[in-house]
Order: sequence, then structure tokens, then C-alpha cells
Amino acid sequence: MVGFGSMAGYGIQSMLKEGHRHLSGLEEAVLKNIDACRELSAITRTSLGPNGMNKMVINHLDKLFVTNDAATIVNELEVQHPAAKILVLAGRAQQEEIGDGANLTISFAGELLEKAEELIRMGLHPSEIIIGYTKAINKTIEILEDLVEKGSENMDVRNKEDVVLRMRSAVASKQFGQEDIMCPLVADACIQVCPKNPANFNVDNVRVAKLLGGGLHNSSVVRGMVLKNDAVGSIKRVEKAKIAVFAGGVDTSATETKGTVLIHSAEQVPRLLSVELQLVTWRYIFVNVTS
Repeated sequence: MVGFGSMAGYGIQSMLKEGHRHLSGLEEAVLKNIDACRELSAITRTSLGPNGMNKMVINHLDKLFVTNDAATIVNELEVQHPAAKILVLAGRAQQEEIGDGANLTISFAGELLEKAEELIRMGLHPSEIIIGYTKAINKTIEILEDLVEKGSENMDVRNKEDVVLRMRSAVASKQFGQEDIMCPLVADACIQVCPKNPANFNVDNVRVAKLLGGGLHNSSVVRGMVLKNDAVGSIKRVEKAKIAVFAGGVDTSATETKGTVLIHSAEQVPRLLSVELQLVTWRYIFVNVTS
């Protein structure tokens, strides 16, 4: 005799583990998924644009993030909802492919789903809404082709005027009102380190050094290296100097095992110091020869 409590599940219930929830239908599945995506979009929407607000996020490691970057926000939130996670993946793909626009992707997708919810409640089937959105995509692509600045496909990336003209909108989205100051600086810095093949451009070749006591109007482009630390010593300025860059230290290296040196007299102290000095001298000679 078999009790009702031990009866095996049937249909989709037999495929899922114990404790699962099976949602179906318009109210349970579709609208709940839209609501989750809309909540995620509402979080990032207020950080969109140059006047967007910062968000304070504390991850599972209790690490604090204060940022308005949507990619960082959604990554640290650790979204678990399947539908909302699709928006997170879309924003991440946008960030990896273009480097910007993750917030716009998530916010725009949330707005489209919110409008779709109104149509669903009016009685339209989701497949009919998808057909309408597909037609809107095709029309949008036609309009965008007319908005592209002419000559962008074959432009000279080393022409400062052309580069500044095409980057103004991107810079204005982050620093509105400062694009006239920042665009020439960014163009100068990027053109100086641009390789022969622009597709191999490395953003790490351009660094930003922030110095206290100045403002954006005091910014300038330096062709070389900027060290924010003060010089050690009384010499602060040297022209036509020869500079050596060491990847490692030239001090005495520590041994793998700990040892104790016993000094019985004052005469043994200079002898110990001379040995350390000799080791540093040999290391300097080795670096000098190999360089």
C-alpha cells in the first residue's frame, strides 16, 4: 500500500527538484517577469546621464561601492531572477562590446517592457507585441543611418578636428557643459598613442593623473610619464636628464630562511655593512650590464 505523500510527481513536476515553483499563464509568469525587469531598470535609471545620481552598493563581502556606473551596480547586486538576469547580461555585453551604454541598455529595455505590459493588459498577445517591436527596430535602423556623421567610415583618426567633432556627444553625456574643454585634451592624448592600425588602440596607454589644487581648466596633455610623488632630495628640476627605470628593487634580498647574526665587538659592524654594500653593488653592476 502506497501513501499519497510518497507518490511521484507527474509532467514537469517530475523533472524539477523538491521545493520548486512552477509558474504559468499571463498573470503568474509574464507579468511577474516584466515587474522584475522594471524594478531593476528603476534602480539604474536615476544614474543615467551627466546629472545621474550615485548609488551606494554593499556586496556580499561587505565592500562599499559608490558609483553611477550601471555595469558596476548590476554586477555587485548579484541579481538572481532569471528574467532580470537577461537584462544584466545585455548590459554586460554592451559594456564589453562598446565600452559604454550599459545604463541606457537596461533602462531602455525596462521602458519597453513597461509599455508592453500595458498592451498585454489591453488583450494583445506577447507574440503580436514582438512583431510590432521588430518593425520598430527596422525603422530605427533606417533613421540611425541618416544620423551618422558623413565620412565617419573613412575618417582619418589622426585628424584632431574630425575626432573632436565625433566625440562631443559621448563626452557631453558624462561631463555636460565641459565638452569644449575635454574633447581637445582627449583627442590630443589619443592621437599621440594611436598605433598604425587604429583597431589595436589600447586605452591603458592614456592615463589620468589628478593633482590637488587645480581644476579642469588647468588640465593639459603631457607626452611622457607623470609621477605625482615629490622628488626625494634637494634637486627638483633637471633638463636633458638620463632616467633609469628599475622594475625591481636594488636593495639586499631577503633569504628564504631566517638567521641570526651575533656581533661580539664593534669592529665587526663595519664588516657586516661592507658585505651588504657589496651585494647591492654587484646587483647594480648586473642591472647596468644587462641594460
